[in-house]
Amino acid sequence: MDRILDATVFTSAFVTLFVIMDPVGTVPIFLSLTGGLPPDRVRRAARQAVTVSFVVIVVFAFFGQSILDYLQVSLPALQCAGGLLLLLVALELLTGRGDEPMRQGDTNVALVPLGTPLLAGPGAIVATMVFSKRVHDTGDFTAVALAVIAVHVCMWLAMSFSIPILHLLRESGILLVTRIAGLLLSAIAVQLVADAVHSFVLAYR
Repeated sequence: MDRILDATVFTSAFVTLFVIMDPVGTVPIFLSLTGGLPPDRVRRAARQAVTVSFVVIVVFAFFGQSILDYLQVSLPALQCAGGLLLLLVALELLTGRGDEPMRQGDTNVALVPLGTPLLAGPGAIVATMVFSKRVHDTGDFTAVALAVIAVHVCMWLAMSFSIPILHLLRESGILLVTRIAGLLLSAIAVQLVADAVHSFVLAYR
């Protein structure tokens, strides 16, 4: 009889996804992207971003390899694309050129870059696909599913509790956080591209 839940698989999947998606590290970026929005739209952006991320992760968990095979796209190519997209967002945060577009509405913030590729980025997608391949029974499936849900709950809590911080920082504090977030995000983006290039070199040499 299959186990209802494999605790070892759950722990491994949860810790891996938690470290990759980094709920705590996402807070400064979330604050910088939602600094010009009223509290209700900030909360809505948090819900939408987590929902988009969850849907993307689930889709790639079930159909990720088939989608990539059909499009003839490799995992390093997906990782490089995500890194370049994040780099564009990071440059906007560093230069301040992204302020006006971000205040025009919350849809672009919730979908891109929050929902993807920041939350549901190449690292989280690849990790989920790897764990999905290890599912052999009901216990494994339940463990991976609960791990994905638990990480997204943590993401939602982290962004929701960032709202009081948003009020404390005010405009000057948000500007500082925006610049720091841009620097951190650019480093993440460059690392993603570097890892993708390394994978390409190993694959074709």
